[in-house]
Amino acid sequence: MLRLLTRCVILLLLTASTGYAADWVDLFDGKTLNGWHVTGGTCKYEVENGAIVGTTAEGSANTFLCTDKEYGDFILEVELKGDPELNSGIQIRSQEVKKETVFWFLQRGKEVPRKRVLEPGHLYGYQVEISIGGQGRSGFVYDEARRAFFLGDGPNVPNPPNHLKKNEWNTFKIECKGDAIKTWINGTPCADFRDNLSASGVIGLQVHGIKKGTGPYQIRFRNIRIKTLD
Repeated sequence: MLRLLTRCVILLLLTASTGYAADWVDLFDGKTLNGWHVTGGTCKYEVENGAIVGTTAEGSANTFLCTDKEYGDFILEVELKGDPELNSGIQIRSQEVKKETVFWFLQRGKEVPRKRVLEPGHLYGYQVEISIGGQGRSGFVYDEARRAFFLGDGPNVPNPPNHLKKNEWNTFKIECKGDAIKTWINGTPCADFRDNLSASGVIGLQVHGIKKGTGPYQIRFRNIRIKTLD
């Protein structure tokens, strides 16, 4: 009995020292949108064949499917596949605007602050970019609706590589611990930087607004799981 108790204590100490929770937790049950809610627009989210399907709506603003819970330090894994024409993203440590909110931020290379007014329902915060047919910015982190630029050096180099595979499932891994944020696509490192503007918030799946006369486009998400860190 004493030996068993000793092993349990050692296991608890190892778990505490590494900062990892014991298990992964599924954020999507594969059947319903329980634990999630929509904000920011009129794009449609539904469950189809074990995946969350986001569909554009002409004239809609960016629309987000957000977790009801907030998360701070964690490792998140998501599989996704989408139409190359659709820009999308995964929000992390983000906040939903409850009343009209005004931000003032300096743009890179500018000396005059830029004013940004957000209406209720909008989501702002770190966004891991998904641009399947785009300019190689997938996996890098954009400050959605707030500072409105990419963080870190990766997306600002000439001709950054695009690690997304068209018409295939891609695995995104995102790690947030303290002010350190790291991302991977299909095992390839992408973003790796530090920023302390947001310590916690919701996780959100984005369907971007589209130009008039285009679409409808879709993006699919499945096997969404999280491991919280101390």
